[in-house]
Amino acid sequence: MSALPRRARTAAKPATSEDELPSFLKSSSEEEEMEEEEWEPKKKAPSRARVPKTKEPRAKKAAVTQKKTTVPRKRTKKVVVKEEPDISLPVPGGNEGGVQFKEESNLRSPAKKPTVLPMKNLGSEYPICGLHNAEEPSTSSVSNEKMMMEESDFTFDEPPLKKFKSSMHPQGNRVKHTACSAADEDQTMNWNMVQVLSQRTGIEEWVCANIIQLFKDDNTIPFIARYRKELINNLEADALREVQQTLEELQTVVKKVHGSIQKLKKEGKLSEDLLTALLNCKSLEELDHVYGPYKTGSKGTKAQRARQLGLEQAANLLLGNPRELNLLSYVKSNVEGLSTIEEVKSGVQHILADMVAKDKDTLDFIRALCQKRYVCLQSSLSKVTSKKANEKDINKFHLYQNFSCNIKNIQHHQILAINRGENLKILTVKINIPDGMKNEFCRWCVNERWRPKAYAIPELMELLRYSVEDSYKRLIYPLLCREFRSKLTSDAEKESVMMFGRNLRQLLLMSPVRGRTLMGVDPGYSHGCKLAIISPMSHILHTDIVYLHPGKGFRESEKIRRLLLEYNCDTIVIGNGTACRETEAYFADLIMKKYFAPLDVTYCITNEAGASIYSVSPEACKEMPDLDPNLRSAVSIARRVQDPLAELVKIEPKHIGVGMYQHDVSQTLLKATLDSVVEECVSFVGVDINICSEILLRHIAGLNATRAKNIIEWREKNGPFVNREQLKDVKGLGPKTFQQCAGFIRINQEYIRTFCSQRGELVAGGHKAVTSKKPGKKKSKMEANIVQQPNPLDQTCIHPESYHIAQRFLDLIGGNANEIGKSEMQKKVNVTVEREGIDGLAKSLNTAGHTLQIIIDGLTQPEGYDIRKDFEKPDFKRSIVCLEDLSIGTVLTGRVENATLFGVFVDIGVGRAGLIPIRSITEDKLSKVKKRRSLSLGPGEKVEVTVREIDIPRSRITLDLIRVL
Repeated sequence: MSALPRRARTAAKPATSEDELPSFLKSSSEEEEMEEEEWEPKKKAPSRARVPKTKEPRAKKAAVTQKKTTVPRKRTKKVVVKEEPDISLPVPGGNEGGVQFKEESNLRSPAKKPTVLPMKNLGSEYPICGLHNAEEPSTSSVSNEKMMMEESDFTFDEPPLKKFKSSMHPQGNRVKHTACSAADEDQTMNWNMVQVLSQRTGIEEWVCANIIQLFKDDNTIPFIARYRKELINNLEADALREVQQTLEELQTVVKKVHGSIQKLKKEGKLSEDLLTALLNCKSLEELDHVYGPYKTGSKGTKAQRARQLGLEQAANLLLGNPRELNLLSYVKSNVEGLSTIEEVKSGVQHILADMVAKDKDTLDFIRALCQKRYVCLQSSLSKVTSKKANEKDINKFHLYQNFSCNIKNIQHHQILAINRGENLKILTVKINIPDGMKNEFCRWCVNERWRPKAYAIPELMELLRYSVEDSYKRLIYPLLCREFRSKLTSDAEKESVMMFGRNLRQLLLMSPVRGRTLMGVDPGYSHGCKLAIISPMSHILHTDIVYLHPGKGFRESEKIRRLLLEYNCDTIVIGNGTACRETEAYFADLIMKKYFAPLDVTYCITNEAGASIYSVSPEACKEMPDLDPNLRSAVSIARRVQDPLAELVKIEPKHIGVGMYQHDVSQTLLKATLDSVVEECVSFVGVDINICSEILLRHIAGLNATRAKNIIEWREKNGPFVNREQLKDVKGLGPKTFQQCAGFIRINQEYIRTFCSQRGELVAGGHKAVTSKKPGKKKSKMEANIVQQPNPLDQTCIHPESYHIAQRFLDLIGGNANEIGKSEMQKKVNVTVEREGIDGLAKSLNTAGHTLQIIIDGLTQPEGYDIRKDFEKPDFKRSIVCLEDLSIGTVLTGRVENATLFGVFVDIGVGRAGLIPIRSITEDKLSKVKKRRSLSLGPGEKVEVTVREIDIPRSRITLDLIRVL
């Protein structure tokens, strides 16, 4: 233990920039130490690159004096252009091709075998995932990109030289000292961050190490999931989010442990045993158990008071050398707590109980015992509050008023329901651990773990037995209960939040209804039904209010018919809020009578959750300043069907209303997860930067509200973006931001050609002043022309860092960039892939198979390709069915409205969603074509069901799943 803190202090100062560290690990003292430490690798790095030591100081001074000028960037860009002069695609080749080619060549050659990183050979140093080895797949992509980024950081007045020299070898290979930086936080703990993270998430250690490093380098989940698949073993975004959440929990524990240690040092309470116990903590519950008694304001434990009386020596003698222990010698009649032999025994007992409860081996033994035995959670009706509580509320928890279940088998939704009942003081909850476990634990402690090292008289053995029993009853049992409850609640909250995320993703990725004029209807009674007609381009054509209820619909039918015919609108979208059922019956009746002929009108029901909140939001006021808030909600309802993603991103995700126990889970975790899902969906769909809204743009990976606003302002001032490289001219978009967002931004080539032809200019001619207006930025003619040319690859999902590989692939198959998305390109690609295979092509191009697959997808996907076309569309209908029309055994089709942990709610068109219990959803009933993240259904999926039970008084319908359509 004496060597550990010293080794930890050395390793805990990685040569990384302040931005790369988690915020909670920063302190003023750490920053000072980091600055001193950062210069050490500088002395070693040049020696590896065989640079004479005498030149090193001059190189440092030159870099330091020039870091705020633009000269280094100019020099860097010239070198890059010269390295790749033969690339025919002007933007990427002329800009960063040379550097990127090195990156890919380092990365891709071994990428076929990620398992080349054997974690079995990890020693005490734990060289994470081979990040120190340039030949391993986890090294090149992360390290070389970082080298590129920091070369261009000069432009943004950042001191890149420290960052570059300390975290990177001059040749782009990671320095071994920095290789372990992915686990900086855990090196001062008695456990390893990567290993614990792997155990808790079930993901390989080398993958966890890479993920930690990627997050430390400020990479976003969409970017990692799409463009760094070889480093994460092809994990999906959901798995990355789970790892991120678990990692943040562990980092929080580390932060609080070290905060506690520092505080105890200042107070002079830190002993060697206490330090060891603190460094063993892996959860906040363990930390609270160890540190709680030492908190400021605490009265102290019984053991602490006994130690203050000087009884610790007696406790140690009982365990180490009981023959020399004479309890009578500690009796002092004039001292409270030592006046009798019984008080002395009680004090020794408390000290022994505390030692047992803080011992790592003892706690590990009792936890392992709990895994083997039957430990159950029990809930019952609270006797104190049951008389005062509302009978209706009590009936909601009738399933849990006499409930008992093994903690291994209890369902997540049951945990959340029990917690809610306990918070309302309707239920009483406890963890039941069998007495047999207590007896076995006490025997083990007395006979093995805490057995005295020499013969002890029966009186002392009896005292030891009492101490162990007291430790279990007073300290260990409450700790186990807290741990079990905390783990069950945490797992249930995470699963509930993940369910929210899955439902939200399914809703956001619903297929848009393009090319239709839609009428949105926000139903209402006394205030009327609000109407809004929008064009296929989402422009508002007309708004109105009609009063259909009660019984006034015949007066308004002519107005509705005239509006539908005038705007040639044959699709009606009805919100599912108040008066939805009556409004649906009204329109269904008119449609059945062919009242709107010659139009063949259909309607659909859509979820209007959050529409009212959005209608009074600042975004809605800015977008529709002249409209009444009630009419704005009708516009939102129509746009939700026309383009769900573009409309729903305007609403805070938690208001969309998909999931369960929304208010019972951690609001911070819920918001972070849902925001991440929105970012993932928007990024994977992609946005056309020249026509998209600011609200949509701010959800792209790497961007935020400020950067999105700057992009819109640049577009309004300078005209449309001609290529992705022009993003670098936008204020606030540095190299890292460009790397994260570039692959998800599209530039429509047809739009650029039309824009330029209308102005009668050469392509991008109007942007010359913009690209060269920055002072001190002198560009050659060749470089200026390269920047100003449009690039056909900018309309694909291919990342600019892979453009040079895409060009070589085009040369290999005999194609050109103007054929992207056409049938000729698909034929050429198919022939080449069938002949050589993906792996063979990847090897010949010196890249990874995942990168090559992205390139192939980008080249072969038709222009305007949308990943949402394979997802579900709204269900349009012409007639209505009532709840009374149903009978048991009736077979119906419907759409999933919401998914929860206990079942799936399906809209079968009767005004009330039916429930498919989770036990009825089996793998053989799910579609084999669609890839699923879990054994569940999501909003929007079409299913065939049979009615199993009808409860008309309670308006409940139980369904059985037949198949997924």
